[in-house]
Amino acid sequence: MANYLLKRLLLMIPTLLGIMLVSFIIVQFVPGGPVERMIAQLQGNNVEATARFGGGGGSGADMAVGSAAQSTGQSSKYRGSQGLDPEFVAELEAMYGFDKPAHIRFFEMVKNYATFDLGQSYYRDVSVIDLVLEKMPVSISLGLWSTLIIYLISIPLGIKKAVKDGQKFDIWTSAAVFTGYAIPSFMFAILLIIVFAGGRYFDIFPLRGLLSDGAEDMNFIQLSLDYLWHMVLPVAAMVISGFAGLTMLTKNSFLDEINKQYVLTARAKGLEEKQVLYGHVFRNAMLIVIAGFPSAFLAIFFTGSLLIEVIFSLDGLGLLGYESVINRDYPVVLGTLYIFALMGLITTLIRDVVYVMVDPRIDFEARTV
Repeated sequence: MANYLLKRLLLMIPTLLGIMLVSFIIVQFVPGGPVERMIAQLQGNNVEATARFGGGGGSGADMAVGSAAQSTGQSSKYRGSQGLDPEFVAELEAMYGFDKPAHIRFFEMVKNYATFDLGQSYYRDVSVIDLVLEKMPVSISLGLWSTLIIYLISIPLGIKKAVKDGQKFDIWTSAAVFTGYAIPSFMFAILLIIVFAGGRYFDIFPLRGLLSDGAEDMNFIQLSLDYLWHMVLPVAAMVISGFAGLTMLTKNSFLDEINKQYVLTARAKGLEEKQVLYGHVFRNAMLIVIAGFPSAFLAIFFTGSLLIEVIFSLDGLGLLGYESVINRDYPVVLGTLYIFALMGLITTLIRDVVYVMVDPRIDFEARTV
């Protein structure tokens, strides 16, 4: 197992490099980068934008707006740069790091990322790693609570459906499961807001944020209850669309095991059904379900919470990633992608370790990486 883990750790390096390279290349071809956005603000007489380059004395603003005759007829790779002094555009490129060739910028990024120096946000005046650490607790809360509740619902329900396969309980619960699967989490979130958050019927739960105003004056119990109160609706919206797949996976895993020879042998020996089910079937059937917990959490943590964070105004990584893409904040986009990729690879490794813990018969040394 140790050799396998070492191979997987070494394999992470080229995998991360490949992910970073693809992400970097995509960013280079996305229109409307930070330089173009700043030019658009300057051309739109955005006072705040011009002030960033020296509003006093007129040096920055005059350079940005003046000398249209000099730049008339000169080609530029940025849309809307006509009428701006080429030297000023060059200063913008230098400020955002686009004055260097793409391959130089990529290798500098790789070197910095190796030491977890993810750069500085273009628009927030704070380091990317600080932003990620600041937003991560919100996303972890959503992902952890949602995953735990999904498992607590799906595993017992899936086992019951396997035991009652083809009976009325199985049929009716399947209808409920597929209905939940068909409803997107953001649609269910909107429905919850309309019904329970003052949208039309009841005003029971808060609509925004993770804590109420004045939370700093609450004691621990009050703070915990306020936190749980705010988490009810977003977690419920994520659970409703997440438990269907795991329920059916659990059911199918148990059905596969129930029909195997060792189960028939155990029954022939006179063991009670509960002993057969939970003493023999459970560990084998639950192998794929339990070992998949890290991956399930990661999937909810990264992809499931984006729209939920936006709808409920929860300031987490999903909302941060969405805003950074919209604002073309490339250090934040690439930095968060790097963190996500690294956590994904580590989670895959943890999944393999959990496989061995659940079933020691599995030997990863006998397989290629």
